[in-house]
Amino acid sequence: MKLVRYLILFFLIAEFSIVSVQAADIQGVRLWRSPDSTRLVFDLDAPAEHKLFELSNPQRLIIDIDSATFSAKTQDLKLDDTPVIRLRHGAQKNGRLRIVLDLKEEVNPRSFSLKKIAGKPDRLVVDLYEKKQQTIKTLDALIESLEQPSKRDIIIAIDAGHGGEDPGAVGPNRIYEKNIVLKIAKNLANKVNEQKGYKALLIREGDYFIRLGDRAEKARRAQADLFVSIHADGFNNPKANGGSVFTLSRRGATSKMASILASKENQSDLIGGVDRIQLDDKEAQLKKILVDLSMTRSMETSLDIGGRVLKEMGSVIRLHSSRVESAGFAVLKSPDVPSILIETGFITNPAEAKKLNTLAHRTKVAKAIFRGIDSYFSENPPEGTYLAWRLNGGNSVKYTIASGDTLSSIARRYKVSVAQLKKENKLSSSNIRVGQILLIPAI
Repeated sequence: MKLVRYLILFFLIAEFSIVSVQAADIQGVRLWRSPDSTRLVFDLDAPAEHKLFELSNPQRLIIDIDSATFSAKTQDLKLDDTPVIRLRHGAQKNGRLRIVLDLKEEVNPRSFSLKKIAGKPDRLVVDLYEKKQQTIKTLDALIESLEQPSKRDIIIAIDAGHGGEDPGAVGPNRIYEKNIVLKIAKNLANKVNEQKGYKALLIREGDYFIRLGDRAEKARRAQADLFVSIHADGFNNPKANGGSVFTLSRRGATSKMASILASKENQSDLIGGVDRIQLDDKEAQLKKILVDLSMTRSMETSLDIGGRVLKEMGSVIRLHSSRVESAGFAVLKSPDVPSILIETGFITNPAEAKKLNTLAHRTKVAKAIFRGIDSYFSENPPEGTYLAWRLNGGNSVKYTIASGDTLSSIARRYKVSVAQLKKENKLSSSNIRVGQILLIPAI
């Protein structure tokens, strides 16, 4: 009897060992191109360990995957506008699968694995970051650019949600949120750029993924005056309908709907593909920024702009919520840039999906959003902007010199030249004193 038990145990252990070393199969390969990088995504039917290293002369990137096979088709990969010349693969004697990327140029590679989530299989993500040459301006050119006599534009950062690996919500006939919102974002950018005194910054210009934190950071680097994230909602009930506007909340969501939506949108990094180690490294820094910098004024501005946008949207589309909602949206966590998130309708609602898929409706929505934005900035233009100058009647303004001011620093602040300041104030030199009142010329 003991012998039978031992035999059964032996076969169970042997069967488990066979299963545990079963090869993972790469069943799909996709490629996404962004302005500064190329992303390759390998779909696996099981988790697998991998190693990444580079070889030169010629330039190659090697990906070794333990106990794996390759059944994916690669002939449809569009490599023309990427650093990759071709992709090769072959089995090694030790059971590893070797994937070779022949490269046109040297890159900064990074790779990480993603576990199954939201219908996505286990994935291996390989990012190829390009090594770009930085343009260095001469001192004379830099001074000349700083002294250009112009009033700056109000910068509106427009973020099309999702992208690349993360399609967002999916509507009837496989209408993807990521595609619809990119079209709305570009339409809104056109409306912004058509209006004198404004300039649009598109966070995402094509079908590629950007991690949530990088979206807000891109707006901050551009010193944007407003960050607008565009989405199209999705729900398991196809009758759900209407547009909404959201802002950041640091004290919990204002409604169950806002809480559910924030949770869903915050999952974007896991679906789109973000290295969790990279996030964890920056988590302490992000917390410190949020603690050190007061977000009160920024959040008040966000609520004001959000309310105006919601009102304008309500004049052209049905609203899901008649008030601006708030929740802990990761993409809105910029400490010093007012930020709103707009749901332009439910893409899972057949009637709204049909409208969102038309240029006429998207144009109507984009115009309404911009009317709300312009309503706020026309009344509250940031200092030094064309709108602020226009609000002042285009006349000279008075400035009282404070400690630490120089004529050149004042000129840069108000986008005029030092020569114009001297002429307006009849100054024979650049010497100024604390308390002295200067007239800033209207340009």
